[in-house]
Amino acid sequence: MKKRKLIVIGAGPGGYAAAFLAADLGIETTLIDKDVNPGGVCLFRGCIPSKAMLHLAKVLNDADKLKNFGVSFSKPKIDLKRVRAWKNDIVKKLTSGLGQISKQRKIEYIQGIAVFLDNNKIELSCADKKKEIIEFENAIIATGSHPAGIPGISDISKKILDSTSALNFEKIPKSMLVIGGGYIGLELATVYSAFGTKITIAEMLPGLLNGADRDLVNILFSSVKNSFESILLETKVSSVKATPSGFKVKLQEKDKKIIEKTFESVLVSAGRKPNSSNLGLENTGVKINEKGFIITDNQARTSVKNIFVWAASGRALTLGRTDGLTKLIIDNKSQRILGVGIAGPNAGDLISEGVLAIEMGANATDLKLSIHPHPTLSETIMESAEVFFGQSTHIYKPKKK
Repeated sequence: MKKRKLIVIGAGPGGYAAAFLAADLGIETTLIDKDVNPGGVCLFRGCIPSKAMLHLAKVLNDADKLKNFGVSFSKPKIDLKRVRAWKNDIVKKLTSGLGQISKQRKIEYIQGIAVFLDNNKIELSCADKKKEIIEFENAIIATGSHPAGIPGISDISKKILDSTSALNFEKIPKSMLVIGGGYIGLELATVYSAFGTKITIAEMLPGLLNGADRDLVNILFSSVKNSFESILLETKVSSVKATPSGFKVKLQEKDKKIIEKTFESVLVSAGRKPNSSNLGLENTGVKINEKGFIITDNQARTSVKNIFVWAASGRALTLGRTDGLTKLIIDNKSQRILGVGIAGPNAGDLISEGVLAIEMGANATDLKLSIHPHPTLSETIMESAEVFFGQSTHIYKPKKK
């Protein structure tokens, strides 16, 4: 039995990136995953297909909003078969490309499922149903997660959707209940809403996107509330009953009042569970620390919150999206950038500058003096830094003495 130098279990963005770097450093690497190519949940069943669908939703929503500027279109026709084909083609190109890159790096890629036997051996169940024992010197666990169901709801019918099945887009229902107000549920709700589904969100907590700063979430809430049929906060789903035409649902509000509604479709988006629980780690005695750390303005007690509202941004005005906000969390004494929050179009692209600022130890002066092209949304980061000094060009707010 050949002893592998390094095995990487899980070929998602964490696993394949680790395997690729190890190979680049000259380490003989074995990459193991249940899919035919690297990519993991993100590329096959998560981020990539959902972002592809969100792009279509954005185009549809933007086209509809153009009527406010004097431009109107007829109602779009959606060919679900072609939409799925387009989405699947993107996934195939990316994952097959990663497969080729694995070969170029001379990585041993094995399609299968691994279970630990002890500290240096795994049992591998291959795609051809053969089993093999593999001995290794080092292992990286990057198995990702899977949708967390709700007992008594997720298992009552195969027609109950989760974040994976919802991306198959077998049909566009007339109405849908989305259980959970996290980012995955909101993304899928946005897509189905743009395609014509009447969406109801049921979230048991007082707000959407639990854990995120409320000033940022409030902007998102204001943006989506008119797109959905309703957003029910502090509301529990007490029962779901499958019927030939859909689902009868009982919703319990904060005041214990029960609402009964019927939906053609139900999507459960109640978070995700780590896949590491299926690896047999109890046989190894190894403990995994899965805790992360994130700074929010509620935790940075010695900091100053500096906000630039997009209503003062010329570029935001041309987009018809003046509801955005850019926030810098800055240490009052050292001026160090501790955190950045952005709510608005292209926030996912804009945030990278904030990440770099924190990584490089930048301070407010660094961002204030860095040239940002005009007119762009990136200027809102610069002007947020200027707010710290009371010198924002487009917001007159002198610094308190």
